Amino acid sequence: MRKLNIVHICDHLGWTGSRMHGVKRLFAWMLPRFDCDRFTVSLISLRERDESEDNLERFGVDVTYLGRDRFDPLTLPALMRILRHKQADILHMHGYGATTFGRMAAAWDRIPTLVHEHANLTATPWFQQIADQLLLPFTDLAIAVSKSTAEFVIKARRIPSDRTRVVYLGAPLNEFGRVRLASEVEAARSELGASKRTFTVGTVTRLMPSKGNEYLISAIPQVLEACPNVRFYVVGEGELSGQLEAQAKELGVADKVRFVGFMRDVARAYAAFDLVVFPSLWEGTPLTAFEALAMGRPIIATDCDGLLDILTPDVDARIVPKRNSEALAREIIGLRLNPEAREDLGNNARKTGAAYDIGQFVSKMERLYQLMHELSRATHRRGVSRADLNFLTEGAHPSSDLV
Repeated sequence: MRKLNIVHICDHLGWTGSRMHGVKRLFAWMLPRFDCDRFTVSLISLRERDESEDNLERFGVDVTYLGRDRFDPLTLPALMRILRHKQADILHMHGYGATTFGRMAAAWDRIPTLVHEHANLTATPWFQQIADQLLLPFTDLAIAVSKSTAEFVIKARRIPSDRTRVVYLGAPLNEFGRVRLASEVEAARSELGASKRTFTVGTVTRLMPSKGNEYLISAIPQVLEACPNVRFYVVGEGELSGQLEAQAKELGVADKVRFVGFMRDVARAYAAFDLVVFPSLWEGTPLTAFEALAMGRPIIATDCDGLLDILTPDVDARIVPKRNSEALAREIIGLRLNPEAREDLGNNARKTGAAYDIGQFVSKMERLYQLMHELSRATHRRGVSRADLNFLTEGAHPSSDLV
């Protein structure tokens, strides 16, 4: 049997100068792991190539950049030319533009389609609603990164529940799952400037509104009043960087929190943290949560939808209400004073994280691609969603359910 040509399509891979985070990191983990004896996997970005040295080509990913603006009607013929050149057998699409232009191209050439949704917004623009409704007949299946994301797919993106499945992502366990030597932990802490007596609280995040980092900053004075030797570390970059640093100065804690910025090896950051915090306001299911679980770090997280999909309260994480700095501070203080509880959380986090390996996700996709290739054209796109797709949830955390 010849190899199947799988083409992933995304809207963009970040912004100008954008480094390795979010969807770009997912592609870097995922695409090189497909069985090259059975699949030829490539990626098309609808936008221009970003100028960051942290590009996907470093990982051997075949990327084509269309360089088209958001509403450019020439995107469709340009995309169709590339898909025909690649002899695409399956389209795996991420983002509004990708799923719109991708399904239009697939309708013409009868290519099986997989819509992959990572967001969990409450609505879509009116023009996207029209596009989603018109393109539903050319949609074989949609997968969502969390239960709340699946609800968004069903209600806002107009893809019915019988064509929508929750499939969790994961982290590379070979990178994040191994136990760090004491010397590695010491070196990681030294890199962040943390002494042996310092209790380190950190987050790995994008500095954007959905992540709720302002509530972590607001919690710092209360924590320091009870535990003066705690220091805070914010790893990541984004639009709110200046605002968060100004907030820390206004609260008089600027010398107690370090804005680390971008780190290429975030596993070193997790190794240096005594406690990981995710103060998110809304999420799909963030890759950072899979990383922290795999690393076996004690976690405090908000009761944010996508986080609760994979975290079990008081087992592998302590859960606090969203937008509640006082509750966040109380949990940080409580775990600072209770090393046994931190150890239990960390051990359980590692066990949970072991169920979410990105390699397992890739194996599921390989099986799904084969199924789509066999059934889509033969059944006029009706057969894929009606097939036995239980394998998509195998190995998932016990708290997860299908929509």
